Amino acid sequence: MAIDIRKEDALNYHSQGQPGKIEVVPTKLLSSQLDLALAYSPGVAEPCKEIEKNKEEVYKYTAKGNLVAVISNGTAVLGLGDIGPEASKPVMEGKGVLFKKFAGIDVFDIEIDCKDPEQFIRIVKSLEPTFGGVNLEDIKAPECFRIEEALRQQMNIPVMHDDQHGTAIISAAALLNALQLANKKIDEVRFAVSGAGAAAISCVRLYVALGAKKENMFLFDKDGPLTTHRTDLAAIQMQFASEKPYPTLKDAMQGADVFVGLSAGNIVSSEMIQSMAPNPIVFALANPVPEISYEAATQARPDIIMATGRSDHPNQVNNVLGFPYIFRGALDVRATEINEAMKLAAVKALAELTMEPVPDIVTKAYGVETITFGKDYIIPKPLDPRLITTLSPAVAKAAMESGVAKVQIQDWDSYALDLQKRLGIDQRLMSRLIARAKQNPKRVVFSEAEHYKILKAAQILVDEGIAIPILLGNKEKIMHIIREHQLDALYQATIIDPILEREKRYHFGELLYQKRKRKGLELDAGRKVMRDRNYFGAMMVENGEADALISGLTKDYASTIRPALQVIGVEDGINRVAGMYILNTKKGTYFFSDTTVNVNPSADELVEIIGLTTGMVRFFDAVPRVALLSYSNFGSSKGKVPEKMQEVYRKAKLKFPDLVIEGEMQANIAVNKELQEENYPFSTLRENGANTLIFPDLTSGNIAYKLLQELGNSEAIGPILIGMRKPVHVLQMGSSVREIVNMVAVAVVEAQQQSS
Repeated sequence: MAIDIRKEDALNYHSQGQPGKIEVVPTKLLSSQLDLALAYSPGVAEPCKEIEKNKEEVYKYTAKGNLVAVISNGTAVLGLGDIGPEASKPVMEGKGVLFKKFAGIDVFDIEIDCKDPEQFIRIVKSLEPTFGGVNLEDIKAPECFRIEEALRQQMNIPVMHDDQHGTAIISAAALLNALQLANKKIDEVRFAVSGAGAAAISCVRLYVALGAKKENMFLFDKDGPLTTHRTDLAAIQMQFASEKPYPTLKDAMQGADVFVGLSAGNIVSSEMIQSMAPNPIVFALANPVPEISYEAATQARPDIIMATGRSDHPNQVNNVLGFPYIFRGALDVRATEINEAMKLAAVKALAELTMEPVPDIVTKAYGVETITFGKDYIIPKPLDPRLITTLSPAVAKAAMESGVAKVQIQDWDSYALDLQKRLGIDQRLMSRLIARAKQNPKRVVFSEAEHYKILKAAQILVDEGIAIPILLGNKEKIMHIIREHQLDALYQATIIDPILEREKRYHFGELLYQKRKRKGLELDAGRKVMRDRNYFGAMMVENGEADALISGLTKDYASTIRPALQVIGVEDGINRVAGMYILNTKKGTYFFSDTTVNVNPSADELVEIIGLTTGMVRFFDAVPRVALLSYSNFGSSKGKVPEKMQEVYRKAKLKFPDLVIEGEMQANIAVNKELQEENYPFSTLRENGANTLIFPDLTSGNIAYKLLQELGNSEAIGPILIGMRKPVHVLQMGSSVREIVNMVAVAVVEAQQQSS
């Protein structure tokens, strides 16, 4: 579904906390006088002298090889037009975030106050010593064509204007696959193109490189058809001007095989789609409003093969499918440019990836059983983790084969492993989970709905289509907060005050009495306890009136979990629950357990916790590699804790013979495969290190995750309550709005699995 962005939310996102979206983080220790002397004077002189002797050494001693400049003058920003360089900075920072998230590439965004193309070229050219590549962004046509071409000729690092080539590469891959489905040949089909700006011209140029004929292309801009008689066209546009044009876009679309729209919303009618040739290919890529809506186009022609720029319909042509991985491949071989061979390699790699079996991690993210090549899947999904290991090697190989690579990759398998370790892979865990939740939102009851954070999270859940919130509390208080903070998405939300629901409380109380009458609970006490919103909410889940319960923002863990345990209980066949945290760090994703429930579990209880934890790790589409933590390494120290963890290891190996598990071992050894290889080569974790850490007691687990969360600047997801019969999650006191949203996404996906 499309997300309704509120002005206040957008402004708060960019302004709250540290302003903006990016920061510079040192990659070396700076903790001593020696560190400072090495980082700056006098030690820094040594790499300077090495680079002076050989400029290529700059890639060895500085960050240049993984640093891209995102550069704009703000003359053609998104759908905003010429808004100036300062106003373009939020967009450029956003582009930098995508580079980092999807390909692990660092970015400096540079906004230049210059509209003169020649001066702009000189400024960017002068920055070459700093960067490994340049991503030009949001520069208006026709100047953008001149600027990019000149910089490509003058600079010896990759330069790409993504507004032109990003859309061209992604749409070209989609076109190849669409033509295959339509059983048509690219050199025979006729194109009607709405738009003649940077993206449109780059698209048709790339289609021609793939075999399309210029004489079969008919382009239109706001002034009508591109014809050889017009005097207002740039030279690059004149290449696609027709001597015998169709008078209007409507005329050109009649009998056309392909429509490509990179112009304005709602300019194509259903009748125009109906007039096209059989099996029409329609790429309506104007954003956020396409040239014709997906619904109108597909209703007009059942045989249509359609793509848009939107995420709420199949076949999204999204530049994020291309630019991070193209630059990744170019940087890794130190390419001197991004040439046509590299772009075509990216096109073909994308097209071919679409044909391959789609892994479960992708189908789960999009909430479907299978994804197969067809009308609704002609281009890979943005959350497909195979993109980096498919496109980047293809681009790197093309750079090498076309003679623009300064570095030759010899071991492609090792290169693929290196790409998988890039930061972007692990950062997409929560993105995939949220995408899965959106496919089938579930009812989530909040027992603390009188709190602003809960209501703000609930609004986001509605806006993003993640869940259907049910709010428990005093209706007047809740509505006051909704009105005060303009949380308009919640005006239609279900609000229930248990105090006013006497009949429901009595019914729920009787249900609880039947569960616990042999455990000391009297009927009257069962009815009274339902005034507590945690009991009431838990019973809603147990009784099928909600699918999951979220609580704990304002109360301690024990008083929040107790009602859920009494009302819902644990899964069949297990005796306890446990708490797990997910920590997303620069070194990868780690699963911590038990961090919230069991104070000092016995060896047998820890074995049960291992079973619960590894099951949840697999739920997140990860393969558990378990380390049993202690202050000892494989018997190096004596004591009750090492002895307990040794016993856990023996029993866990018997119960879970196929599980990769080691211990007892210290935490740093567990996650450092080099130390294991050097000191404990017999360890089964030596190749990849541990990702699932089992703590000997609650104290150590709780301290570890909280310290890492605060001092390590790690994103924490949790606490995730594992072992409950139905989805219940107890928030950490003081959780942020985003942490609440993440926990709800986990609960929704759990509920989806239980109902499937």
